[in-house]
Amino acid sequence: MTASYTFDIVSTLDGFGSYGEGGDWGGYWGKQGPEFLAHRLAQCEAEQRMVLGANTYREFVEILGPSAERTPGADPINDRMVSMPTTVVSSTITGPLDWPNASVASGDAVDVVARLKAESDVPLRSHGSLSMNRALMAAGLVDRLQVTLFPVISGQTGMAPVFGGAADFDLELLETRTLDGRTQELVYRPSPHR
Repeated sequence: MTASYTFDIVSTLDGFGSYGEGGDWGGYWGKQGPEFLAHRLAQCEAEQRMVLGANTYREFVEILGPSAERTPGADPINDRMVSMPTTVVSSTITGPLDWPNASVASGDAVDVVARLKAESDVPLRSHGSLSMNRALMAAGLVDRLQVTLFPVISGQTGMAPVFGGAADFDLELLETRTLDGRTQELVYRPSPHR
């Protein structure tokens, strides 16, 4: 059986995955509420393997700090993300990684993820890793596209357009939920537009 692959992204309404200098929004654009955080933790607690591109892996290590400096229990979501089995797809990073339960898979992301989908006993989930996941979508390897829309527009400070440069896709809506009365989670099945 083939493992499912979820491309999980958080975004502003205008399609940015992060913000730059002067953005002064605070994590999740300052809009994370208790319902969102509990839902996010529940998603992270499910048995799964995380798949990260090299740049996202580097950003996560920078944000979370070296493992020797992490304070367990400070952020349960990040604690769980750091502890889950992780594959870093990279041709530039070599081990050992400063991330428990992580390994490097060298090679083309499409080939690596196709192999992981065939071999994994658990679902695969990727956070961020925009260029890698756009390539995986184009190759038909993304089964679920989970977009969490925060109620902000960051037209002046937005960075990393989530779908900038992506191919055209039709999206079948699979699930939708509102968290804390303001944040939308939309789950789609993408298929290349013909």
